[in-house]
Amino acid sequence: MRPLRYAINVTLDGCCDHRAIIPNEASHRHALEGIAQADALLLGRVTYELMEAGWRHPVPPGARPAWTEPFARTIDAAKKYVVSSTLAQVDWNAELVRGDLGTAVRRLKAMPGKGLATGGLSLPRALAELDLIDEYEILVHPRLAGHGPTLFAGLSRVVDLKLVHRQELDAGIVVMRYVPKR
Repeated sequence: MRPLRYAINVTLDGCCDHRAIIPNEASHRHALEGIAQADALLLGRVTYELMEAGWRHPVPPGARPAWTEPFARTIDAAKKYVVSSTLAQVDWNAELVRGDLGTAVRRLKAMPGKGLATGGLSLPRALAELDLIDEYEILVHPRLAGHGPTLFAGLSRVVDLKLVHRQELDAGIVVMRYVPKR
């Protein structure tokens, strides 16, 4: 069974609003390495639309820093599964996931391959409720935002985790990877 890995950037005070994170080469390079460990991305509607708006090719020259291009090419080419009950269709190398979330994700995880990668807020909370996330990777940025949203707000149960990896990146970012204690 291929693992489902969740990765997210947060500020030191727990804010995971993407606008509170300063884009930097170290975190993009790290994200690129994570995506390379996956056969496909599993995204909710909001994350899919944000990623498409930011990373779909082509983009005008100079629209983003040159160091983002390897990440942009990888995310643009990646297979994407989009969980949405409101979108009628998707493109950008994507397929809609409908019906019961647990059943659908278990089916995707049962397919052969290296793994699935996910991000965002609402979908990962639902996946955590169903005990479907195999790895949690939190990139903590040295910044205080003073606002939310925060990770897993509204989770109905406690999920105990075990730290399996810790790494420091440039720019003072600390990467922590956890697995559920099952």
